[in-house]
Amino acid sequence: MTATPNFNGWRAAVLSEEDGNVERLKRQLVLLGMQVDVQWEPLAPTELPEIIIVDADRGWDALLPWSIEAPQRPVAALLGSEAPGRIAWAIRHGASAIIPKPVASATVFPALVLAVSIHTERLAVQAKIAHLEERLRLRPVVFAAIARLQSERKVTEEQAFAALRSTAMKRRLPMEQIAAAFLGGVDPLWEVG
Repeated sequence: MTATPNFNGWRAAVLSEEDGNVERLKRQLVLLGMQVDVQWEPLAPTELPEIIIVDADRGWDALLPWSIEAPQRPVAALLGSEAPGRIAWAIRHGASAIIPKPVASATVFPALVLAVSIHTERLAVQAKIAHLEERLRLRPVVFAAIARLQSERKVTEEQAFAALRSTAMKRRLPMEQIAAAFLGGVDPLWEVG
């Protein structure tokens, strides 16, 4: 993330029972321009806020509406315990920042920025992995196009691959797309052979 987020207008869900810590946290979130909902029941998956702050000292698995390790929103943990199990629970449920108890106003904004930043990075990495997995799934198409070019144009495997790569670079398209178009008969690749 390159810019510090502006939280003005964001909705925040604080999953905790009301107490002095939650009151201080809520006050600070309102000062940042956020609308704050405090509840001690599971979040509905249909209307998720922009950011979630969960009491990791007492949280349970069904409190957040997504599968473990796949957070759909930035999550910060409200944590007063040093118990490794509670810290592990927070991490397992997507928390990427901690707001320590007792809540101090100076800890809230940096924790929110960190949670949003790490969540954004997670989404970017997931998208990149999905893109690479798709390209990997399409590798047989590239190999089939290379084999067909070799057979039809009487070129070596290296020449067929180089021609396919060169065509993709010239057209600024993925090799997989060029290979699929060639195999589908849409593009004869006259520049090869």
